[in-house]
Amino acid sequence: MTIHVRLTSSGEISLPLELRARLGLADGGSLVLEETEDGLILRTVTQAVDHARALARQYTADDPEATVDAFLKRRHRESGQ
Repeated sequence: MTIHVRLTSSGEISLPLELRARLGLADGGSLVLEETEDGLILRTVTQAVDHARALARQYTADDPEATVDAFLKRRHRESGQ
């Protein structure tokens, strides 16, 4: 779906009510804007968190040892301290 919006001179955009309702933003909310080589991606906070989790799973393969705590313990052990 493509939606045309206008940018005001103060940098604001308005999202159509139907879109805000579908995204759960009818009463306001926060969005995350990501700049990519292809343009801008606008996500709800929930969508951004889900996207980050998907990326983490991609790189860690759901490895239980791929946590910050596990990493720090491993580094501590490897440093001989």
